[in-house]
Amino acid sequence: MKLLIVDDNPINQKFLSYSLNKYFEITTALNGQEALSILNNYDFDVVLMDLSMPVMDGAEATRRIRQSLLFRNRHIPIIFVTTNDFDQERENCMESGGDDYLVKPFDIQELLVRMRALLRRTDAVQSASQEILESGDFKLYPDSLEVNVVDKLVKLTPTEFEILYCLMQHINQAVSLATLLNEVWGYDVDEDVRMVRVHVGGLRNKIEPDPKKPKYLHTITNVGYKLIPWGEG
Repeated sequence: MKLLIVDDNPINQKFLSYSLNKYFEITTALNGQEALSILNNYDFDVVLMDLSMPVMDGAEATRRIRQSLLFRNRHIPIIFVTTNDFDQERENCMESGGDDYLVKPFDIQELLVRMRALLRRTDAVQSASQEILESGDFKLYPDSLEVNVVDKLVKLTPTEFEILYCLMQHINQAVSLATLLNEVWGYDVDEDVRMVRVHVGGLRNKIEPDPKKPKYLHTITNVGYKLIPWGEG
C-alpha cells in the first residue's frame, strides 16, 4: 500500500517514514503544493497531511484535492496530523475534506489503528454492491457514494456515507455517539466525539434544506443522533 506523508519538518518526515515503512511504500512532500503535484501523477491509498505548512497549507491542499476533477471518482483518505487541538481547527480540517484528525505527539499504534479503520471503511464503500437503500425521502447509493434527497443527488465522502448508512439502519431511533464511533470508525474514544459532530455537521449541510433547523438529522441531547428520513420539523 502507498502512503504520502506531507509535512514541512524533515524530522517529522523521517520519524513517520521510519515508523511506517514496514507497512507502506512511502513518498514524502514538504507542502501542499508539492503534494498536489505528486498526486497528479501517482496513486496513493492514504495521505498523512500536516496542517501548518509554507507555500500551501494542508487544509487548502485537501480542499483542492476534493474539488479536483482528477479525484472526483476516487476518494483518497486523508488524515490530518497537527500540533493544535482546537475545536475550530479540527472543524476546519474536516470541512476541507479530511477524514480523520490526530494531534501530535501521538502513539504510532494509535495512528495505525486509525489508518486501518479508515482504509477498511473506504474499501468497504468502494467495493459495495449496486444495492440501493431507500427510506422516506432518501435513496442511498453505496457504489457511487451518493444520496438522493427529494430528487436532489448529493455526493458524500466515505465517512459521511457510513454515518448516514449507520443511521439508516436505525431509522427513527436514537443512535449514540459511541455506536457511531464503533460502527463507522471501528473504535470508541471519548475525545473523538468532536470529530463525529464535525462530520455530522458536514452531512447536514448536504442533506438538509436548512442545516440550522434540521428536518431529517436530529441531535438527541446527551445521546447522539436520530434520522427521520420522511422529515420532521
